[in-house]
Amino acid sequence: MIFQDIIFYTFSAILIASALGVITVRNPVNSALLLVLSFVTCAGLWLLLEAEFLAIALVLVYVGAVMVLFLFVVMMLDINLDRLREGFWKWFPFGALIALVMVVEISMVLMGKYFGLEEMPIPRPHEADYSNTRELGRLIYTEYVYAFELAAVLLLVAMVAAIALTLRHREDKKSTDPAKQVQVKKEDRLRMVSMQAEKKE
Repeated sequence: MIFQDIIFYTFSAILIASALGVITVRNPVNSALLLVLSFVTCAGLWLLLEAEFLAIALVLVYVGAVMVLFLFVVMMLDINLDRLREGFWKWFPFGALIALVMVVEISMVLMGKYFGLEEMPIPRPHEADYSNTRELGRLIYTEYVYAFELAAVLLLVAMVAAIALTLRHREDKKSTDPAKQVQVKKEDRLRMVSMQAEKKE
């Protein structure tokens, strides 16, 4: 067993243990910290696959931004843990079924030769000036451009749908209507009042 295999199995064990801890730990702060550990070990696995750009993007975007914001929200809000645990056993069979499907898919990928699938080719050594960032950009905008555009449209639709679902008309909220502001006249806003002059005694 070479050194890369030891690192791979070590990171994989840490990743699986931390991922299980995310869904089993009762404290949401500890769960978020375990999710950070999962992201960091996943970035280590991507470094072993020579995907440095994806590893750095995972650490910077998820660990450095998203998880910090999530931890801030969790620690600042008073979360009712009992309410969060409601419905766990109700949805447990569905979650177990999804997990089983994912395990079967991963097993088919790892043992593809037993299922009649082609084995993944062994990557050959790259040149000295090889850049996986440039290669990733080339693949996204050439071979997978339609899938990339479709994913962008789906994310845009999901973002618009999330805004539409959370947008509610509140009666107690004052808001301006630019169309009415443009059509307003000075007679509608200014009123002249005639008052008698008062004398000081």
